[in-house]
Amino acid sequence: MSKGYRITASTGIHKGDRDYQQDQVNLISHQRVAGCILGIVADGMGGRSGGRKASDQVMMTAKQLFERYSPDSDDAPTMLKQIVEEAHIVIKLTAISAEQEPHSTLAAFLINPAGDCHWVHTGDSRIYHFHGSKLVYRTTDHSYVQTLVDKGEITEEEANVHPQSNILMGCLGTEDAPPVSHHFIPQLRPEDVLIACSDGVWHYFSPSEMGSALSMLSPREATEFLVQKARSRARGGGDNLSLVIVKLEPLGQ
Repeated sequence: MSKGYRITASTGIHKGDRDYQQDQVNLISHQRVAGCILGIVADGMGGRSGGRKASDQVMMTAKQLFERYSPDSDDAPTMLKQIVEEAHIVIKLTAISAEQEPHSTLAAFLINPAGDCHWVHTGDSRIYHFHGSKLVYRTTDHSYVQTLVDKGEITEEEANVHPQSNILMGCLGTEDAPPVSHHFIPQLRPEDVLIACSDGVWHYFSPSEMGSALSMLSPREATEFLVQKARSRARGGGDNLSLVIVKLEPLGQ
């Protein structure tokens, strides 16, 4: 059965105005199963080498578990949860030898050949699902300002400029088990777009701005546009940026 779409994709990463790159991003096609894809972003924190070590561990763990994953017999949410749990343990172990505590966020989406899609995230790296330019759903950050938004004490806009917007309620490598949120899309459709990105990207865009860029541009062009725009809006104070975009283009276009 034809799905009625073809997948185009792109990843982007930039150091921003920081001295070191601690973000990591990957888009992996399954070695054995056509049409099975894992997109993943990790925003590492903790000193010069600590944050990079943490995000590297996320990528390594994800790659290993995804290689062993079989869409026919394995449960996608279980595999994604396993990535979170194993990366968390490995990062805690590297902390013993690191000069500062390594931590990392994680945002990953898995597309199965049948067209269903599963997400997992911990921390404040986000995943957005757009249909055309319209936002369908996005992840909710595990952050202090998000708890204030949830209580109705501040708005989303205020959260973005809040002085404590960088405080996380949980991520990988901390003392406590990381918070884990899942999301499921039973069937992706032509004109759907998925983007996973670190806060160095999403911080500078409203969902409608992001949606129109993603719907009008190819993934490669959208990646370049969002990085460039975030860089100029950061005015010299920008964080590391990483993003992965997957677009389902209708056939016959």
